[in-house]
Amino acid sequence: MQETLLQQGLDITLFGMGVVFSFLLLLVIGTGIMSRIIVRNFPETEPVPSARPSGLGDEARLRAIAKAAIDQHRKRNK
Repeated sequence: MQETLLQQGLDITLFGMGVVFSFLLLLVIGTGIMSRIIVRNFPETEPVPSARPSGLGDEARLRAIAKAAIDQHRKRNK
């Protein structure tokens, strides 16, 4: 019994998609296992609280830094 060309193409396509699906499934499972191992053996350390309060002080500080950088750039390009 001779299969048609269309049937052979469908068989190869389904086989290839099965192989790719299986590989991706193993990749997801392996990544999940590795993630659990890393989290269990190397827990994240607690961040050290900063001494100065955050909020408007940080915004004003960044604004002053940006203004100083712009002024310095303009002085150099005169």
